Amino acid sequence: MSDNGNLLTVTDDNFAAEVEGAKGLVMIDFWAAWCGPCRMIAPDVEQLADDFAGRARVGKLDVDSNQKTAARFNVRSIPTVLFFKDGKLVDQLVGANPKRVMQAKIEAHL
Repeated sequence: MSDNGNLLTVTDDNFAAEVEGAKGLVMIDFWAAWCGPCRMIAPDVEQLADDFAGRARVGKLDVDSNQKTAARFNVRSIPTVLFFKDGKLVDQLVGANPKRVMQAKIEAHL
């Protein structure tokens, strides 16, 4: 994970507080350890957490351990990256998108 602690670990238990209760933009990567494309984008997600520290929050949610939240947002394919602004879902990306695509989505919603 991110060396400086900017990357959030989001779970079913803390989703309401960390994402829905957050002011501003939160990007959540829905992933699983067995998912090759998820592992492929993981370094980019971690870098975005560092790049946008103080301006947007970036986190990861393991869909195997947190099925309730994944089902609630109809996450059927991973990686899926959801973008929340002031607690409301505003955008999403499905699949292994390049860092620049995720970065553009963050910037569009800041």
